[in-house]
Amino acid sequence: MSDHIEYAAASKVDNSVGAAVKLSDVLSTEEIKPYLVRSDLRAGWMLLVNVVIFAVAFALPVMWLNPLTILASILLVGGRQLGLAVIYHDCSHGVFFKTRWLNEFVGHWVAGALLNTSMYAYRNYHLKHHRFAGTRDDPDLPLANSYPASRASLKRKFLRDATGRTGWKTITAQLKRVRPLRNAPFLSAHAVLIAVLWASGVLWTYALWWVAHAVVYQVILRLRFIAEHGVAIDRLSPDVRENTATTVLSWWERLLIGPNYVNFHLEHHMSAAVPCYRLPKLHNLLKSQGFFDRHDCLSRGYADVIRKAIKPEPAYA
Repeated sequence: MSDHIEYAAASKVDNSVGAAVKLSDVLSTEEIKPYLVRSDLRAGWMLLVNVVIFAVAFALPVMWLNPLTILASILLVGGRQLGLAVIYHDCSHGVFFKTRWLNEFVGHWVAGALLNTSMYAYRNYHLKHHRFAGTRDDPDLPLANSYPASRASLKRKFLRDATGRTGWKTITAQLKRVRPLRNAPFLSAHAVLIAVLWASGVLWTYALWWVAHAVVYQVILRLRFIAEHGVAIDRLSPDVRENTATTVLSWWERLLIGPNYVNFHLEHHMSAAVPCYRLPKLHNLLKSQGFFDRHDCLSRGYADVIRKAIKPEPAYA
């Protein structure tokens, strides 16, 4: 591992706007080593926790069939779908598992497959985002520039998501392009899911997956992106504290909206070699070093994210 892993840091260096510094300016190679350790055990445990939450979500309306349990199931499934996205994201970086083939298999044939996402196609796109973050070549920049938005515009965007219009459009477009060979992981993963639910005598709950994907997942995706780059104070700054943001979450937000430490996006941009399960401790270390001081790069929950994402109304004399 190089002694010169680059990202923005603080405390020991100039905190002025636009200052880009190296990891070595604030942490030694020995200090960063624990955060770069990949663990099959930690990754396996995280994957298991997500599977258990999915199982609970599908079981709730079966055990107690009523509108509240159906709603709870849909919310949990939608949140865990983002959890799957976090897993294939880390696998695409090759850092979720220590064992390489596990990253490739789980990322492409399990997590990515269930969401009909090719991990390899995603990797090609996502690495460009990391390479060009803070520049006009960032492929995510056009979407990020949609925020802050007016209150009315933001309301319209979330209303489209919450009513399923965004999801229906996305899902139908994807399904029209499905081909047996190209989409074998997606077809295989969902065949397994259907078989498990059928064998359990609860095949009807498969519909909950698609309702959650069409509605809850879309709302969460938009909220996640806004929290990561939509509320960044200067997307063309080389300083990660200005082109990216992190959201500090409550326990229920982690359960329903921000699973698998997806909220620590700023820390991830500082070093994509850090597995997601080590990001909370890295966040705490950087905070103790003064990394976040004098920079508006932290949001306190998603309500704070929404507040920041609303463009101030023009003042009239």
